[in-house]
Amino acid sequence: MSLSVDNIRDAAAHIAASIVHTPCEHSRTLSQIAGCELYVKFENHQFTAAFKERGALNRLLALTPEERRRGVIAMSAGNHAQAVAYHAQRLGIHATIVMPRHTPNVKVRNTRAFDAEVHLEGEGVAEAGEYAGRLAKEHGYVFIHPYDDERVIAGQGTIALEMLEAHPTLDTLVIPIGGGGLIAGNAIAARALNPDIRIIGVQTTRFPAVRQALAGKPVQCGPATIAEGIAVKEPGRLTLPIIRELVDDVVLVDEPVIERAVLLFLDIEKTVAEGAGAAGLAAVLADPERFRGQRVGLILCGGNIDLLPLSSVIQRGLVRSGRIVRVRVGIPDVPGALADLTRLLADRGANVIQIAHQRTFTDLSLRATEVEATLETLGGEHTAEILGALREEGYDPVVPVGEAHPHERRAVPR
Repeated sequence: MSLSVDNIRDAAAHIAASIVHTPCEHSRTLSQIAGCELYVKFENHQFTAAFKERGALNRLLALTPEERRRGVIAMSAGNHAQAVAYHAQRLGIHATIVMPRHTPNVKVRNTRAFDAEVHLEGEGVAEAGEYAGRLAKEHGYVFIHPYDDERVIAGQGTIALEMLEAHPTLDTLVIPIGGGGLIAGNAIAARALNPDIRIIGVQTTRFPAVRQALAGKPVQCGPATIAEGIAVKEPGRLTLPIIRELVDDVVLVDEPVIERAVLLFLDIEKTVAEGAGAAGLAAVLADPERFRGQRVGLILCGGNIDLLPLSSVIQRGLVRSGRIVRVRVGIPDVPGALADLTRLLADRGANVIQIAHQRTFTDLSLRATEVEATLETLGGEHTAEILGALREEGYDPVVPVGEAHPHERRAVPR
């Protein structure tokens, strides 16, 4: 089977009854921020909150009756695992799933909820895959690869069919890359429908395996990333040649811009994106001139992120945008001085989230005390106004190094 758009159209017909035809919508506010026209394909609206259902189901539907009786096994950082487990349960097929030990809890929990037999093994997808291969040989399971399988690739490519049906004038697709199944399938479909469309792949700076492989360099990956869904050390044997032929470029994005993209999806689109799901938006934010004025399609490929890291992303994002700030000031150690400070902050519209004062760890006068206040403001300009007001009243406010951020305009949600 040599992959073509016909295989992808066949996949679309096979999976149509059991997959959500997710919306692909223009975002006015994100477009204003990015300087281009952004159209977002919300694959986090799938039942398992990720695009992986498309490829997993297309592969499961191709199993023979004998293969169904043997059962299937998959290795995954989470989303492919959930997709295989969910659709295997629907089809009455026993599923065994191998996930890296540090897979987010939400993905492990959801996979187990579909009655799959879950094993946590290895530091990453490669190690999990080796263990899954051994189990497959030992028990006779059919291995469902997350990206290096033609039917999986064809299933993922159905996204581009839907995007270009809804918005045929798109100039560029920006697509996250882990092992390459998502971008390979969608590159085949998009090129068939519009040979002139640009296709840009996105990886994290910590896991640039495909970009390094395309350049003929040895693959060297870094520490953990918020985008664990694309933290793949070994590009696909099938996907890499397709990427080399059809993808215009592969760009890298770092952790802070991915976090910002996650926060923007939440704040503006009111939708949850995991790190990998926000990678496309991150690429546009990191290099706006590259995309300026174009009609750009983004695939928000997944929304499975644990609440604790999501909470951290929100808090860190509020700090970076100047909407939460810590301020240290010295005040006289006399009754009423703290009340005077908080009254001034209230008059200037600052919401005090937390406040503490101490006399010991400071070089202030013995007749003074240090106060540290965590404030919620409207943003960078409001913070600057508050600091100016404090100085006018004789305080000497200090913002800890690394927390003073330039003003970032907060757009009105669409």
